Amino acid sequence: MARPIWTGSISFGLVNVPVKAYTAVRDHDAHFHQLEKGSGARIRYRKVSERTGREVDADHIELGYEVAKGDYVTFAKGELDELRPESTRMIEVTDFVDLAAVDPIFYETTYWLAPDGDAGAKAYQLLRAAMEDRQKVAIGTVVMRDRQHLSAIRPLDGAIALSTMRFADEVVARDSVDAIPARRTKPEGKALALATQIIDSLAADWRPEQYRDTYTDELRARIADKDKAGEHRRSEPMEAEGEGATRSSADVVDLMAALERSVERARKGGVRGAARKPATSGAKPKSSTKSSKANQATAKANRATSSGTGRRGGTRRSA
Repeated sequence: MARPIWTGSISFGLVNVPVKAYTAVRDHDAHFHQLEKGSGARIRYRKVSERTGREVDADHIELGYEVAKGDYVTFAKGELDELRPESTRMIEVTDFVDLAAVDPIFYETTYWLAPDGDAGAKAYQLLRAAMEDRQKVAIGTVVMRDRQHLSAIRPLDGAIALSTMRFADEVVARDSVDAIPARRTKPEGKALALATQIIDSLAADWRPEQYRDTYTDELRARIADKDKAGEHRRSEPMEAEGEGATRSSADVVDLMAALERSVERARKGGVRGAARKPATSGAKPKSSTKSSKANQATAKANRATSSGTGRRGGTRRSA
């Protein structure tokens, strides 16, 4: 069951019509997610600093309006909240204008209006019938979802529709488009007669259901075919945030610990001590080559540990 997105009333003269607004249009586009090839993992967009490339927490983000190239005036989110108009529960009609006089370019989003309860049904039908009889549309303003809208209330298909509208300064003037001819030219009579004949031959009643978005139809059919054929890419379980980084850091720590233990063992008479231990009288060393390799390995471990300790201490050495 449809749920109203706004509840209020229409006021004209001394008449008050309680109404509820319902969405009258919906998007039928097929929406896609971006996935990583192979893993099927979702691609996410993160807010990062242009300067550092690091992700920025919401608490450290402010809004900026660019007044000149690279120069912004900034606002805290609370400042804009103070400027937003409060949602109103009243559409006060200021004018009734000819329905045919409102060009469709001004219409933005349309909602169905329904009477709010039995008490408003009589006034609702009265307003609809009066506008139909005079072919008029009611103009007023309404605040919905923290935004003020110019609105048109008009009879439509035996009901009343509310259309949010664009303000005059939001409509691009024809004169600002240089490609449009500045003056009208009268076409040749024969050509005009032929053009009007073609128009007359294609004249038809307006039946919106006969027009189809063939691209979306074909796209949805292709999606269904792939689904039926089992052409799926299942996302792998997502790692907990930071898990990959933690594992990588742990590997580094384990490596450093192993190196440090090796050095400590050598200092206490482990590998290096064994290499330096003098041979017993008359006995030959077991293997000078093995001792040499052990010394080299220990020295390498010493250098790695020393270098790693310097970095971990925060001192950056020049190359």
